[in-house]
Amino acid sequence: MKNIYIIGVGLIGGSLAKDIKKLDPEVIIHGISRKQTTLDKALSLNLIDKKATLEDIVNADLVIVAIPVDTTVKMLPMLLDKIPETGLIVDAGSTKKDICKVVENHPKRRNFLASHPIAGTEYSGPEAAISGLFEGKTNIICEVEKTAFKLQEKALKLFESLGMRIRYMNPEAHDKHIAYVSHLSHISSFMLGKTVIEKEKNERDIFDMAGSGFASTVRLAKSSPEMWTPIFKQNKVNVIETLDEYINNLRQFKQFMEQDDFEAIYNEMKDTNYIKQILEGIA
Repeated sequence: MKNIYIIGVGLIGGSLAKDIKKLDPEVIIHGISRKQTTLDKALSLNLIDKKATLEDIVNADLVIVAIPVDTTVKMLPMLLDKIPETGLIVDAGSTKKDICKVVENHPKRRNFLASHPIAGTEYSGPEAAISGLFEGKTNIICEVEKTAFKLQEKALKLFESLGMRIRYMNPEAHDKHIAYVSHLSHISSFMLGKTVIEKEKNERDIFDMAGSGFASTVRLAKSSPEMWTPIFKQNKVNVIETLDEYINNLRQFKQFMEQDDFEAIYNEMKDTNYIKQILEGIA
């Protein structure tokens, strides 16, 4: 793959660009963005070799789409119209059902691979791009059987070269599971930040008392609303289900507090400590 076009040269797109260039210095990475300032910054940071437009992807060997999921849904059919028969489009969206649905009957469906590299930070933009972001991370691939074998083979080889573990899942299962392990985490962080900000209006010293526990829990509240609002919208049904379960657990905890049932609270926390074993098994 000589000509790679990255649409959205931010944290994910920019980090992919850095690692791909490190793997193969001869590859030419073209950046596409609706903002010229983003492309200027990406050039100055050596994330891309050239600026490009959507019209240029007729020359692409690989197109990586790393933009908000609502824009991906709108743009993907048009991108498939333009991609050459030998080219492949890969997305990095955090939802998969709507993205897969919009191209299910496209004549060039075989030129698209639905993926979700589960990696990132709370930062955004070209400045957020870092080397090695995907090392040891899971990349979920959906509907791999709908992608031409030779094209999927090239993409999977690239992902593995970047250090990713590959997992296969259907779009519906992906969206359901990711609502628990990612989307709910972000909502919790945003709402904790909101609660503390509102309280801080009356108690100015609250942030002076905030330790590393608060900082780590609220870290995701620094994430981009432009990216996360469309994710919540596309995965609305699953997100509401996870919120119902989460709110029920919070209500139960509150009830234990009101009843001075600290033995129950202890048992709740002790039982939940099992998550350490689960996470150690993943690491």
